[in-house]
Amino acid sequence: TECLDADTWAKGKGSTVAKVIDGSLYDNPISGMAGVSNIGSDRDWTGHPFGQANWYAFGRLAWDPFLTPQAIAGEWIKMTFNSDPQVDATIEKIMMQSREAGVNYREPLGLHHQMATGHHFGPGPWVTIPNHPLWSPTYYNNADSTGIGFDRTSTGSDAVGQYFPHVAEHFANLDSCPDEYLLWFHHLPWDYKMRSGRTLWDELCMKYFEGVDTVKLMQQEWNSLDGKVDRETFNHVKALLSIQVQDATEWRNACVLYFQTFSKMPIPAGLEKPDKTLQYYESVRRKYNP
Repeated sequence: TECLDADTWAKGKGSTVAKVIDGSLYDNPISGMAGVSNIGSDRDWTGHPFGQANWYAFGRLAWDPFLTPQAIAGEWIKMTFNSDPQVDATIEKIMMQSREAGVNYREPLGLHHQMATGHHFGPGPWVTIPNHPLWSPTYYNNADSTGIGFDRTSTGSDAVGQYFPHVAEHFANLDSCPDEYLLWFHHLPWDYKMRSGRTLWDELCMKYFEGVDTVKLMQQEWNSLDGKVDRETFNHVKALLSIQVQDATEWRNACVLYFQTFSKMPIPAGLEKPDKTLQYYESVRRKYNP
C-alpha cells in the first residue's frame, strides 16, 4: 500500500499510483497491475504460514488499491485463525511491525540490494561483481571513507529527474527527502546530522539494532498466544521466528561491522556490541559468499 499511496503529481497533487492502477487518473476503462513472487516446493507454496498473507494482500489490492494494510490484515487473520479478539489484535500487531523490522535490520535509511549474490539468503554489503556492477551491493551502498549512499540528484546520476518536477525536488532536497529514502538519493558524510539530532552513523546503527529488537518483540508476542492458536501452526511460526532472530542478528552485526570499517566511528553507547568484531563479519562473508 505504501507504493500505491505514493503521489506521482502526474496531474497535480493527489495523482497517486492507486489512481493509475484503477484507471481513474487517465480515464482508462481497463486497468490492472502485475506482481512478481517467488514460490517454492512447500505444500503451502511460501514455506511460512504468514507468507500467505502477502498473496492475499496482492489479490485484494489488485481489486481495490485503496485498501489499508490494517483492513487487509484484519480480513486475513479472521479467515486464517479465529475470532478471539486478543489473538486477532496480537497477530495484527506482529504483522504491522514485520515489514519495517525487515527493512531496518537489512537495509535501513534507503539502502538497497545488500544481500549476498546468487541466493539472497544473507548479508553481502561487501560484494562487488566485476562483470555486473549494477548487481553489486557495493554499487548501491557506495560506502567509503567520506560517507555512504548513492547520489541520484542532478550532481550524481540524476535518476531523480525521472520523476515529475514536484516529486523530483522533494527527493533531491535534503530538507524534504524522507529519512527512509535518504541513502537511495544522497551520498552523505558519516557525521551528517539527521532530523533526530544523531549523526548518520549513529542513526544507521540505531536502525539496525531497532530491527533486531522488533523481531525479538514479535517473537515474544507470538509466544503469548501459546494455547490460543492450533499447536501445529503455533510451533511452526515459533520455530521460524527463532530462525529470524538469528538471521536478523547476523544481518545487523555483519552490516554494522562492515560499514564501521569506513566510518571509523564507535557503535553508539548503550547498544549491544557485536562479538568478534571484524572476525565476525569475515565469517559471515565466507558463509554467504564462499
